[in-house]
Parts: sequence; structure tokens; C-alpha cells
Amino acid sequence: MLGRGIDQILPNSVDPLLRESYVGSAQAYVRLAERAHGPIRRDVGFDYVWGDALAVLRAAAPSARIVNLETSATTCGDFWPKAVNYRMHPANLPVLTVAGIDCCTLANNHVLDFGREGLDETLAALEHAGVPGVGAGHDDRQAAAPVRIPVPGGRIVVFSFGSATSGIPDEWAAAPGRSGVNLLPDLSDAVAGRIARSTLSTREPGDLLVASIHWGGNWGYEVPEEHRRFAHRLIDEAGFDVVHGHSSHHPKGIEIHRNRPILYGCGDFITDYEGIGGYEAFRGDLAIMYLPRFAPGSGDLVALHLVPFRLRRFRLEHVPAEDLAWLHEVLNRESRRFGTCVEHGRDGALQVLCHR
Repeated sequence: MLGRGIDQILPNSVDPLLRESYVGSAQAYVRLAERAHGPIRRDVGFDYVWGDALAVLRAAAPSARIVNLETSATTCGDFWPKAVNYRMHPANLPVLTVAGIDCCTLANNHVLDFGREGLDETLAALEHAGVPGVGAGHDDRQAAAPVRIPVPGGRIVVFSFGSATSGIPDEWAAAPGRSGVNLLPDLSDAVAGRIARSTLSTREPGDLLVASIHWGGNWGYEVPEEHRRFAHRLIDEAGFDVVHGHSSHHPKGIEIHRNRPILYGCGDFITDYEGIGGYEAFRGDLAIMYLPRFAPGSGDLVALHLVPFRLRRFRLEHVPAEDLAWLHEVLNRESRRFGTCVEHGRDGALQVLCHR
């Protein structure tokens, strides 16, 4: 989430005006973070927020870098009537390109925070920056269309879906002649079957399919059975190789189903929530970079490494040993119910293993 307080420290900033019940300026979120961990410069470079994560990315050299961009990128002041609205200045999108982001999923509950005009500007700004967006568009056909990322030996094909369970308003659904997000009507077997027919008809040899889904609430470790059944069907019937779930503000349990990873909730990576009280027990300040590796041809998961960070002064930094131990314990506890365990790996990373 690169808007609101994050936007205010980047080279270009939108009007900080907010219409939240307790906060009227995005600058207040900068002050909260400073109160928690010290001063933050107001003229940082586009690489600042990534901090130590950039060196990890360079060393890992992943074939594709995919994020859920949970903010609009617009100067539009047309606030959608909701409790919280996120926006960043379109001219700050180099914060994505400096990290080599290949694709932004957009089917979430903040991309239309400034209405359809704001969405139009977001889509245009991403195109101008050369970062493909998926999961939102000028009509339902464009919103549902995947992004294809060329990689050695094939393509990574990313589909982005939104669920109303994450708070996406029904009115945001894209339709013929109406812009919006790729909003699923529900998480039923019928909807999974419809997705399967679409993916199987367009898949080519060498494709690795990613289903990126914005679903569920912000806090809590519970994984509804409805989510688990839907994720299994996406793998079993639609042929997806990764289920990339997000909306929770903290990481949730991980499952390996038929040698395919299901990330039920990745947690936040970059946000301006630093210094906000109320949910400290979930450690939303801890972030994870997920680095899966797949076998060419079969798409079987070979390894899944998790590199943890923590956010301080709106910047990602390596975690100290006590935070790594806490995260390891929680992830192992929550993943065990799915037959998965999390172990310590090399260089402060964690490794996900399947016991089945």
C-alpha cells in the first residue's frame, strides 16, 4: 500500500486531505510512524521504502515479481463513500519500477477508492510506467483478462480475482460498458468451474498459472472452509499452480496441495500502518517476501522460501532474531493444520515443507 502516508514522503504527493472519522490528513500517518520509531525524511528516493528487500531481490533474481497494489494512483479528489480511502500520486509509480515489479494485481477493495475516474487514471498511469495491471479494467472483459509474463521456457500467467468477503462493494464489479474490478459473485463450485473453463481453453504448454485472490478480513488466522475448497478447485480443475491470497494484514497459514502452494493470506508488505495501535498481537509490522521455485514443465513446487522483514520508518529492514523466532512459531502453528511445516532455512529465511 503505497498511498496515504507513504505517498507523503515520496517525491510527488497528492493532497493529504482525508475523510476518515479520526484523521483528516495523510501527514498524520507519517507522524504516527515517527512517534513509534523516529524521524522520516520527506524527500526520500523511490527506492527508500524497499530498504533491505532490494538486495534480497537482486540475489534471488526471480523470473517474475508480482504484487497486489492496494491503492489507487490518482490525483482525483472524488472520494468513494467508505471509511478509508487510499491514493498515491501517479508520478510516484517509479517506486514499483525501481524494484522491477512485473505485474500488479488490482482486484481489491481500494483500487476504486476515488471512483471510476480514479480507476481510469490508475490504469493509464500503470500503462505509462510499463507495469501491467490485472484484475481491473474499462469493462468486464478487460478486468478478467490475465497478464502474461514471458520467462525462460514459457510464461507466467496471472489472473486477479476479488471477493466481496474482503469488503469490495458490489458496485465496483466491472460489467459490459462499465469499468471496475474482476469481482467474483461468490466462492462456489460453479464459479470455480467457470474459471476452469476459461483457463483451460487459453493455457499453452509451458504456462505457469497464478490465481491472485483478494479475500477475507484483515485480522485473524482462521481460514474458512469455503476458501480452502475454492483454492483446491482452482488447482484441481482450473490448473492453477499458485493461489496467491491476500487481504489479511498479517501472514496466515500455508498449504501445499498437489505440489502447488496456497498462500491463504500473504500479509502486508509495505504500508503506512506503523504506529497504529489495536492489533499488536498479530505483528502486522512483520512482512514476508515469498520466493517459490517450480520445476520446468510440470509446475511442481521445488522449494518455497520466505524472507521476513519488518517495517520501520516506512522502510523494510531485516528482522532481528527474536522476531524471526516469533514468526516461525506462528507460521508453523497455523500451517500445521494443513499438513505443512515451516522450518528455519539459510541466511535468516524460512522454508516451507509438506509432510504429506
